[in-house]
Amino acid sequence: MNIEVYCDESRQEYFARAGEPLDGFTLIGSLWIEAERRRTYNEQINRLREKHSYRHEFKWNKVAPANLHFYLDLIKLFFAEEMRFRCIVLPVRDLNAVVFHGADCELMFYKFYYQVLHHWILDDNEYRVFVDSKTNRVHNRLRVLKQCLQQANRLAIIQDVQALPSHQVNLIQLVDVLIGAIGYKFHRERNSTSKVEVLSEIERRLGHAVAATSRGEQKFNIFHFQPGGGW
Repeated sequence: MNIEVYCDESRQEYFARAGEPLDGFTLIGSLWIEAERRRTYNEQINRLREKHSYRHEFKWNKVAPANLHFYLDLIKLFFAEEMRFRCIVLPVRDLNAVVFHGADCELMFYKFYYQVLHHWILDDNEYRVFVDSKTNRVHNRLRVLKQCLQQANRLAIIQDVQALPSHQVNLIQLVDVLIGAIGYKFHRERNSTSKVEVLSEIERRLGHAVAATSRGEQKFNIFHFQPGGGW
């Protein structure tokens, strides 16, 4: 089976503040689809764009009363289709780049990217991973990530790990919305009635509050990182 994975991050600037006594969280999220369904999903999202006259990039920080129903329809689409979502929630105060990552916050960031991806890669499948474009201090981070994933999953094929500009990719934008909602919940924010409604729609369709899930959750998997191991 050919699988495509679309990835994005929320509050990644917190990696530069790792270990500080902050109550904040940074998140890395991934959306997993069968490659043959990509065109269908893009067409469905574009029809929602037309329905709601929404032409520009969509993302969590743009949720507002004027476009609320567009975002609610995106959530309904995610739950109606065979899309799977997995993210890792990282407490800033529990990250320690100096002790565990050679004082390299960028390396730490990509090690956690590896954790998001590795545990859902299955034997005999072929994977292409698309991440949001960003400027890295070390230019070969994605190539090394691909190599590490391939070495750890020798019976799968990691075809590519590629950066794409998120404003051109509907499915990366959808990841932004999902991790934005999770971050909103973990940060206990309530400053936007529209964002609360989108979060409530997710929870209604899940049948429970947004929170850390079991390891085996297949549709909407949230791994709340704890130093020292554990789920």
